[in-house]
Amino acid sequence: MIILFIIIVLIILIILMNFFIILKTKNRILEEKQIEKIENIDCILVLGAGVRGEKPTNMLEDRIKQGIQLYKDNISTKIIMSGDHKTKEYDEVNVMKKYAIDREVSSDDIFMDHAGFSTYESIYRAKEIFRVKKIIIVTQKYHIYRAVYIAQALGIEAYGVPSDLRKYTGQLIRDIREVLARNKEVFKCVIKPKPTYLGEKIPINGDGNITNDKDNI
Repeated sequence: MIILFIIIVLIILIILMNFFIILKTKNRILEEKQIEKIENIDCILVLGAGVRGEKPTNMLEDRIKQGIQLYKDNISTKIIMSGDHKTKEYDEVNVMKKYAIDREVSSDDIFMDHAGFSTYESIYRAKEIFRVKKIIIVTQKYHIYRAVYIAQALGIEAYGVPSDLRKYTGQLIRDIREVLARNKEVFKCVIKPKPTYLGEKIPINGDGNITNDKDNI
């Protein structure tokens, strides 16, 4: 009976924590037309979501597309492409930047965060490395509440624009994992651990090409 009681209490806490994050951030999850009213946005932060060779996954492609649209609508003049580039063989951020450049986004305006290994690390580094104070975060809706919550907890004025441009296979599994991830992130935002890597400051009002690591971009 005691074990059953503990399990029930944990389930209730998990559910309540999820409601807390959603309620705290839902007013900052906006449609594109609503975002136009927000002024002085430092950058658009596009979060990584996997690549297959030189091509983004469907989810990542939609995030990049939404980020490009916001840029072309003059919501912000700068984009951070943040993702996993832990090894030479696996490189999300160059794929992301090339995709945007091929669609007429200026290379100068695109910064690459090569060490965005998680949502938390991407947002932490956006503040500490790129010195952003006010951002638009682009990701799918199931993920966007957590991302905006983290940004708020780290002292960034953040808004989210969902990038659900199609249906994605395996979404039920992602939704379940996200419930648990939100709870983990609450505790992480209290402790505020440093990311895997920090480094020199790269102010977002500069030239994005400073983050290039390949000659062909």
